[in-house]
Amino acid sequence: MEMQKSLVVGGVDLKWDLTTGKVLFEGGDVVFFWVSAMKTFFDTINEISGEEATHLVLETTGYRQGIIVGEGFKEMKNIDTSNVVDWLSNTYVPAGWGYVKVNEIDQENNIFTLYIKDDWEYKMNNLSELHKDGIFVPAHYAGVFTGLFGTKFWYKIVQHQSENNEYTIVNYFPSEIDIQQNIRNLARKKEAEEIAQLEALVEEKTRALQKLVKELSSPLIPVLDGIVVVPLIGRYDEDRAEDLIQNTLNNLPNHQARYVLLDLTGLNKDISIYTAELIDKLGSAARLLGVEVILVGISAELAITISQTLTGLKKYECMQTLQHGIYYALGKSGRRIV
Repeated sequence: MEMQKSLVVGGVDLKWDLTTGKVLFEGGDVVFFWVSAMKTFFDTINEISGEEATHLVLETTGYRQGIIVGEGFKEMKNIDTSNVVDWLSNTYVPAGWGYVKVNEIDQENNIFTLYIKDDWEYKMNNLSELHKDGIFVPAHYAGVFTGLFGTKFWYKIVQHQSENNEYTIVNYFPSEIDIQQNIRNLARKKEAEEIAQLEALVEEKTRALQKLVKELSSPLIPVLDGIVVVPLIGRYDEDRAEDLIQNTLNNLPNHQARYVLLDLTGLNKDISIYTAELIDKLGSAARLLGVEVILVGISAELAITISQTLTGLKKYECMQTLQHGIYYALGKSGRRIV
């Protein structure tokens, strides 16, 4: 078996050395992959990274690989605008990258229009049911021009090869676009998306907590027929006060309540004027519904405060404990616990 083989295709030197396992493309060490194997590689990146990140990975990788190729051939072949057209076809067609040709060139402004057909990325994407448009190959050629001419090139895809379009057509032009900036932009976008998701989660949990607080802060507890207890806990602002009044008044008829015991045990001993007004407002409204209000849980300190400063509450029956209030309501209704 012949151990070495050399072949020139389109001016490109290909060599095989079976003793070392090397394949050389213009003196550079290369490997061959099936298109289907590349599809597996790309699909794996997409599965791990997601669609948007994969797009940037392929674009960035293609661009950076193109720079390596462009810089390598710049000195080797003395490439300039006069011979870049032939060099592209002669180099990439033998490498299995499909047909590529510069059909339009503006030498004064260094603007190139490439026509690309049946490149390996197009073939690879056709193996997928999704039939994605290529990004690696167009970005690669932008890197090639960057490496060849020592100035940043970028690209704009005019059309993709498809059943209706014979070629992928791409414009290449000098640009200040920085691939590193694209990476940073994606990182910031991902970070912003994560923050937005976190904020949405916090807002959702906050709404749920507020709903729970409302339910807990204005409970209506039936204890016996016609007798309900409403415990008042903590300080009340305008929102909590409104919730308490509405919840209590709306539910009193449902329980056929005749007596409502407002339990003040959970209030701070320095009950505020606002809370006293809330109690009075609730009591007056309950009376209009034919319900008598009894204040229970009156500590010694609270009793002194009511008698000295919150005199408006003195018109209500006041009991030291909830138990006393229940016995009182039962007695007024002609019943007793046996």
